Amino acid sequence: QLQLVESGGGLVQPGGSLRLSCAASGRTLDDSAIGWFRQAPGKEREGVACVSDRPDGRTYYSDSVKGRFTISRDNARNTVDLEMNGLKPDDTAVYYCAAGPPLFWRPPGVPETCVLVAAYDYWGQGIQVTVSS
Repeated sequence: QLQLVESGGGLVQPGGSLRLSCAASGRTLDDSAIGWFRQAPGKEREGVACVSDRPDGRTYYSDSVKGRFTISRDNARNTVDLEMNGLKPDDTAVYYCAAGPPLFWRPPGVPETCVLVAAYDYWGQGIQVTVSS
């Protein structure tokens, strides 16, 4: 059974940076596609960044974070990290990592569908990120 735990959240001023980490236990993350999602109060859960399984490693970002966020794998630590730069108040949310089969990274799948909640089987408990002065 795969278990995911997020860390690294907190309070940051606008324009600041945070690095979230998604740690796995139970098995390796190498053969899973990983997504980072967020959910603000009163809003639906939104996919912001995804990475395919190893060794492919392709990534996808939503338009709302493209150019500011970077998703990456740390194979030695069995984690998937989300580096967040240029944070804005609109980035305030609970952030979740999720793992699932890399179906959408293979034909006839469409990588852009990696931001869909339904594409993932395992979820972390979430961690708060607050961007405020």
